[in-house]
Amino acid sequence: MNALDYRSFAEAWEERATIRTRPRRRVEDDQRLIYPLSRQPLVLSATFQQGCPQLRDFVLVQSLYKFINDVVIFETEIVDRTARRIAKDHFAVRFPFACRYDAMTVVVDEDYHALVAMDFLQQTIALTGIEPIVLPGEIELSRAIPAALAQVPASLRDALELICVGIAENTLTDDVAAFARDDTVKPSVKGLMADHLLDEGRHSSFWARLTRIYWQAAPEHEREAIARVLPVFLGQYLTNEIQQTFDFSLIQALPISEDLRQALREEVLGLAYPINHQHPLLGNILRFFRASSMLESSCVQDALRDYLP
Repeated sequence: MNALDYRSFAEAWEERATIRTRPRRRVEDDQRLIYPLSRQPLVLSATFQQGCPQLRDFVLVQSLYKFINDVVIFETEIVDRTARRIAKDHFAVRFPFACRYDAMTVVVDEDYHALVAMDFLQQTIALTGIEPIVLPGEIELSRAIPAALAQVPASLRDALELICVGIAENTLTDDVAAFARDDTVKPSVKGLMADHLLDEGRHSSFWARLTRIYWQAAPEHEREAIARVLPVFLGQYLTNEIQQTFDFSLIQALPISEDLRQALREEVLGLAYPINHQHPLLGNILRFFRASSMLESSCVQDALRDYLP
């Protein structure tokens, strides 16, 4: 794909974007879960179920708060920044107007997702009476993108940023989809995630197409320089460190004995995935590399050899 082949999704956005078509989601006062058990394995551990099963809902509510906090950081500090610079033609990689118009719809969507998430957080606090513990001030991308950008010349930083955001947006889409399919959670939560997914499916394709436009026009020396730092980005992006720190803070907030608290910390230490081809997010990431045509390049194949099955 080259820039002249790009076709805008403006009409689809006008007809289907959640900011155009969806009502406000109101959290229900029912017996369904506020957050999927599968996304907080701490509550499924034998130690938790034997020692403090009555605190399950507190842990799930706090986990929802972290998820919402992550969404707000991701949408407003990561995706918004890149999409806005593309839309305003302040990006080193130049794109035609159709791309820039679509980038501005991404800005609108992502800021709206953050607003909806903040609204849902306030509704949940009002319903449950549970205030959030101290939430992380950053997400994995907050570290991974700067770490990768520091390894390439200034002239390539925007191109690498485009690729990093593309990886993240394509990963998020499957993450939200799994959330939206869980029938154990409240309908409002499922609806919130289904709304988000409707927009993110469009976004993931947008970032893959822009990356494809850049990659197919990039000279080989740029491809090689970017490929070399992909493991730096993935190593930071796939880490469990921020989640682990949050889980430790959550355990500290539980009204339990110190012995049980220490046992739960040991459970958390065993939850991290290896950062290699076995990591559950790698399938989504490799699909992005294929869709963007990056995986056709031998330099990318070489750089990702530890991540390929």
